[in-house]
Amino acid sequence: MAGNSDPLTPRAKLAVTAGRAVAAASRAAGRGSGSVIGGKVALKLDPDLLARLAQNLDCVLVSATNGKTTTTRLIAEALRAAGPVVSNALGANMPAGITSALAGGSDAKFGVIEVDEKYLAGVARDTDPKCIALLNLSRDQLDRAAETRMLAENWREGLAGTKAVIVANCDDPLVVWAASSSPNVIWVAAGQMWKDDAWSCPACGGVMQRPGDDWFCGECGFRRPTPSWALSGDHVLDPHGSAWPIHLQLPGRANKANAASSAAVAAVFGVPPQVALERMYQVQAVAGRYDVVQFMERDLRLLLAKNPAGWLETFSLIDPPPAPVILSVNARSADGTDTSWLWDVDYTRLTGHPIFVIGDRKLDLAVRLEVANQHFQVCDSLDEAVQMCPPGRIEVIANYTAFQDLRRRVGN
Repeated sequence: MAGNSDPLTPRAKLAVTAGRAVAAASRAAGRGSGSVIGGKVALKLDPDLLARLAQNLDCVLVSATNGKTTTTRLIAEALRAAGPVVSNALGANMPAGITSALAGGSDAKFGVIEVDEKYLAGVARDTDPKCIALLNLSRDQLDRAAETRMLAENWREGLAGTKAVIVANCDDPLVVWAASSSPNVIWVAAGQMWKDDAWSCPACGGVMQRPGDDWFCGECGFRRPTPSWALSGDHVLDPHGSAWPIHLQLPGRANKANAASSAAVAAVFGVPPQVALERMYQVQAVAGRYDVVQFMERDLRLLLAKNPAGWLETFSLIDPPPAPVILSVNARSADGTDTSWLWDVDYTRLTGHPIFVIGDRKLDLAVRLEVANQHFQVCDSLDEAVQMCPPGRIEVIANYTAFQDLRRRVGN
């Protein structure tokens, strides 16, 4: 533990040791990182372990539908300017995975923790964070995720009166509604490309008015707060009006927005924007996302998109036509088994690209592309799709388990 001023109880130490042993056995058996099963065992032995591990850390929690893993990584890089960091960098973002990650950070000063949206309130209670970053809320995993308004309500109730500084995106009405119950909020104008989950007012159900970049409810007066931080082109504007250049190796507007929120979080911990943003340049890929890998004499860029908002952002950063695009969609339990969300994605944005379709639910996606008047080819495997593409770069977009399948196939 940081400073070791409050060492773990014997029971907690036993729980950590047992969790590590189980995780190691899981890795040895080729069943992934073992962080989740290790954390589950540790929490069984000491249900208060997460709180004990967090007690000497200055924690920041990061939650959102999209961008959690990347933003967590950017914040962790920025805070390393001020001391050692422990983080669940691989995205195991439920209590077991978080516990596992913190158990490995005995000398850390800061805990930078990605949290699944449904678990945010509980993890906040356990970890007593100094800061919580709320980025966006949109539809995801339709068969099991709460309706987005309910999720915002859960955040609002769970974070009411929290001591944590909330860093929240003022361009997402659902996030604003969730954060507004907290006494200390720093608003960031990070933008919102996907608006289809925020046309009705979360406060009263009235119709949201959206002139330009502004928004307000014409019925109850709920409106966009004034930001103190903002993304402006390739710069972050801080509360003093200074503009700091964003230098990222990660592509796209969404990642600039993630960097703006990360800079605001870093400032809460005393790391100045210039230092924070310079450190973020180190991040080239996040758990395989944005990696360019050589495979069958082509360059494949691996892009993760799990829901309509994520696909919309991803389409905005792919190479222009005629760059070939391979799309892979699964519907396993980790993805959500309901693929009706495909109908919410505007696939006409791929017009002009040669499209190749793979994955467990390739036929669901084929029907959707047919209706969108896209030219595509259904393939049985990644290898077959790649062989049909000319030499050069291929954009590969996949949802969650399809992305993991791709990484295994290309040895990433």
